[in-house]
Amino acid sequence: MDGCCALSPGIVGVVTIAGMHIVLFDIDGTLINSGGAGTAAFKLAMARQFGVDQISEVPFAGRTDRGIVGDLFARHDIDNSSENWQRFVAAYIDALPLVLPTCQGSVLPGVVGLLGELERRDDVVMGLLTGNVREGARLKLTHYDLLDHFPFGGFGDRHRQRADVAAEALAEARRHLASGVEAEAVYVIGDTPEDISCARAIGATAVAVATGLPDAATLAAAKPDLLLDDLTDASDVLNLMT
Repeated sequence: MDGCCALSPGIVGVVTIAGMHIVLFDIDGTLINSGGAGTAAFKLAMARQFGVDQISEVPFAGRTDRGIVGDLFARHDIDNSSENWQRFVAAYIDALPLVLPTCQGSVLPGVVGLLGELERRDDVVMGLLTGNVREGARLKLTHYDLLDHFPFGGFGDRHRQRADVAAEALAEARRHLASGVEAEAVYVIGDTPEDISCARAIGATAVAVATGLPDAATLAAAKPDLLLDDLTDASDVLNLMT
């Protein structure tokens, strides 16, 4: 199987590959706008598995699926057990392929061009750093024909905190390359302050793009290394890798 779910465990080497750059992408609000498909699938899963017809308002942007569901369980007095989490994930994964084609989503401006430019370089590898559960990420990126760009990543299946997902993504980058990875060679591209803070947590360069819910002023206040309106000009990112 291709893409982010094809990764096989490897052995982390002790030699750092000089000159290699690792670019970790968020998904929602950075690569794609799903048109609300994720939220719609959340609602279907909560209704079908737990009889919750109207979910409470909880923050979604910049968070992990595990953290969001934990909050929903608390709001609706559902035991936040491993069994209930697995029930939710199974229903959510069943719902996503149903709602993705019905939502008016799209790949965000400049994404295809930037991925192409990065893929043409032999000193760059790309991965994911996303709050989506692994299978949810696969379904979304498959729907928008982006999956094959990302052979590894960190996901929101286990972690409530974004920083823990960042640590997972970094570990997976090391496994993928079978080498050490220097922090200054890692770039995190995302659309929320949480993407910026999790980049800081692993010592990476933070690139913020104002294509999600937080506006540019909110992102600027979180002090990214680079703030962009969108990803249309690939040189903005490529110039960091000198």
